[in-house]
Amino acid sequence: MNDNKILIVPADLVKKIDDNRGDISRAEFIDALIENIVSEKPESKGAPVYATKEEMAVFQQDMKQLLKSFLDFFMSYGMEMGETGQQIEIEKFTSKLQGLQKDVSGDNGKGDSVKGGGRATIKWKGI
Repeated sequence: MNDNKILIVPADLVKKIDDNRGDISRAEFIDALIENIVSEKPESKGAPVYATKEEMAVFQQDMKQLLKSFLDFFMSYGMEMGETGQQIEIEKFTSKLQGLQKDVSGDNGKGDSVKGGGRATIKWKGI
């Protein structure tokens, strides 16, 4: 025996359902919505949590430091394992490191606030 029931809803609600349900049927969509609301924990209700400006600034500085570390590693690795015919332009590399160091230290053109005197150093393992 068929256990289906008819639910009468406003036309604008049916339009919202159809606009958002994608490829699933109306019944599956409504079931998924009800399951989501019923299974939602009480502590998850309320205002969403966002990152603060300070947290984003710290994250940005950490990412710049991570990128600088990757650059240092790969340039060092490239110098050690590079082909003999390939020359790396040390001055260009040093200026890139200095620019990145200024970004990491938070210098926005407001003076010499670069840690370590604004110099990027390269440790050579032997040539």
